[in-house]
Amino acid sequence: MDLRVGMGYDIHPFEPAGGTTPLVLGGVRIEGEAGLVGHSDADAVAHAVADALLGAAGLADLGTLFPASADDWRNADSMDLLRRCVALVRDAGWSVVNVHAVVNAERPRLAPHLGAMVENLSRDVGAPVSLTPKRGEGIGAVGRAEGIAVWATALLQR
Repeated sequence: MDLRVGMGYDIHPFEPAGGTTPLVLGGVRIEGEAGLVGHSDADAVAHAVADALLGAAGLADLGTLFPASADDWRNADSMDLLRRCVALVRDAGWSVVNVHAVVNAERPRLAPHLGAMVENLSRDVGAPVSLTPKRGEGIGAVGRAEGIAVWATALLQR
């Protein structure tokens, strides 16, 4: 059996106070929180998962496939971008075994949203996805609640 592992990473800053961008993580809109700044909807979870899948398959990264310089992808739904990446991975002859991601955020509290995020991601990836929430504990930009960072690992088989 041919197996490949990929790692993805993404980080986005929070929008300045008074912004109107919604916070979206793992395809879940989290009400009452500042959104993240990005060219698309800035779903850092979907972005990290997509890059883990693409990397494992030896394909171009998310930013190359859907560049911020292209207006076609402005405000794009990152779950749609993830589904497109899954299709590319499958077209390259790979199937997803599983994905795991660590979401590093001081805020919002992620526990109430994890079930919906896992459901969305697992459905769109077509394989089990697990998430671990972590806090920055006051260290660095994430610890100061300046943004959210996500690491993801994907296992593929041919």
